[in-house]
Amino acid sequence: MIRIGNIYYSYGVKPCLEKISLNLEEGKIYGLLGENGVGKTTLLTLLCGLKQVQAGSIDVDGWTPYDREPDFLASQFYLPDEVAPIEAKAEDFAKSRGSFWPEFSLGVFNEIMNIFEMDVQQKMNNMSAGQLKKTWISFALACRTKYLYLDEPTNGLDIPSKAQFRKAIMSFTREDSTIVISTHQVKDLENLIDPIIILDNRDVLLNASIEEITSKLYFDYGTVLNPDSLYSEQVPGGFIQVYPNADGVESKVNVEALFNTVHKHKDIIKGIFSHE
Repeated sequence: MIRIGNIYYSYGVKPCLEKISLNLEEGKIYGLLGENGVGKTTLLTLLCGLKQVQAGSIDVDGWTPYDREPDFLASQFYLPDEVAPIEAKAEDFAKSRGSFWPEFSLGVFNEIMNIFEMDVQQKMNNMSAGQLKKTWISFALACRTKYLYLDEPTNGLDIPSKAQFRKAIMSFTREDSTIVISTHQVKDLENLIDPIIILDNRDVLLNASIEEITSKLYFDYGTVLNPDSLYSEQVPGGFIQVYPNADGVESKVNVEALFNTVHKHKDIIKGIFSHE
């Protein structure tokens, strides 16, 4: 269990994260969403210990991330949005770096590279941006860590590669892992992430499973606007609209519509999802 308690972090005098609290459970793939500048990347770097909280606390199964104890570092992997073009063949890079993670598997690395249709003998500094991203994703998953933090992993991937990424995540992550994926590309990950976190600088606007979201909100793909809609958007053939699920009817979550609903009605959504 990862426990984030009332944390604060600022760059200079401007707060980036303020009074943020949430718990992250094992065995789940969290989608971390938010507008630009709300602190998604900062939160990931705090979780992995690259930055230190200025107030509040983060507890990762008894570890304080910024202490950066060797066993803690060996149990996690953080993949930033921008990755380095290492001057080495992909397989050689994986062999040398993988020794820092006790669960690393070169066989898994090669399997994932094969899913991505990548040549493990290609030099990383000769790869395109998309190829380089796929190599780093393959390595991150091959480390088989309990905690995995991915910042915009589908940026730079083409359409087939995004499907391959979803396949790799579902096939090669540990059942007890806590995975947090920060993304703006919600359509790429809509069928993968659960629960969904929507972050604001000073609040966690939503932290709920797909099951809880569909039990409390109804996503209507019809042709008639509902007067109780919290959010509506015209699409070909009608509307996508979101309103409180008064009748307990099942529907399919549209993450973009959910995100827009939350940001348009922050207080209403917090009231709907309040556990008090």
